[in-house]
Amino acid sequence: MTHKTINKTEKLQELKEKLAKYEEKLAYKMKGYRGVVHESAQSELRHSEVMVLRDITGSLKQEIAKLEEES
Repeated sequence: MTHKTINKTEKLQELKEKLAKYEEKLAYKMKGYRGVVHESAQSELRHSEVMVLRDITGSLKQEIAKLEEES
């Protein structure tokens, strides 16, 4: 293996670990999630957290797919 391959392998492993962590957080936040209940600041905050976690997991999945394609 070359130095570049090891870095890709390590990066891929790191990204997969991050993805698992964020998917776990998202699953926890989704328990009882009903979308935005208007006139509820707590509901709006929870919705924002869910959307951010969805974006993070989506970005990580794209980055992992890109690295796996290059391998």
